[in-house]
Amino acid sequence: MSTEKNLVRSLSVEIAAPAELVWSILVDLPSYPQWNPYTVKVESSLRLGEPVNLFLPDPTRPGELLHVVEHLADFEPHRLLAWEMIASADNPDAARREQIIEPTGPRSCRYQTTDQFLGPTADQVMANHGPWVKQGFDAVALALKAHAEALHGTSA
Repeated sequence: MSTEKNLVRSLSVEIAAPAELVWSILVDLPSYPQWNPYTVKVESSLRLGEPVNLFLPDPTRPGELLHVVEHLADFEPHRLLAWEMIASADNPDAARREQIIEPTGPRSCRYQTTDQFLGPTADQVMANHGPWVKQGFDAVALALKAHAEALHGTSA
């Protein structure tokens, strides 16, 4: 990402599990409800340019889900999974979410996720939703760490 403006960045977590395992968790979309507290359901073919249907707990209506449609923008195994929302006539909001895995050794890696709000509504989206997205992304990073380490047998 080229700028910090309107950028939400999760905690960077050190995971005591191989990058390959963490990647396998991120692309196992049907299993998201088992570990992901923020993006509780994802539906996608994981083919570049195709839709990614995201379902998130609605912060304004407890018990209900927000449905957001983005498109797969990057798919670099064991390193980067990204989707983005392109502004349209119906919806001026635009954003790019990246989930980044950085190997730190044969049995460890670092994970972080970011969301860059773009387009004409970026400042407003950041002001209205940035703190909620940050809280959700931090929860995802911590949950991914716990889930990967439990699967790898290295949880504390």
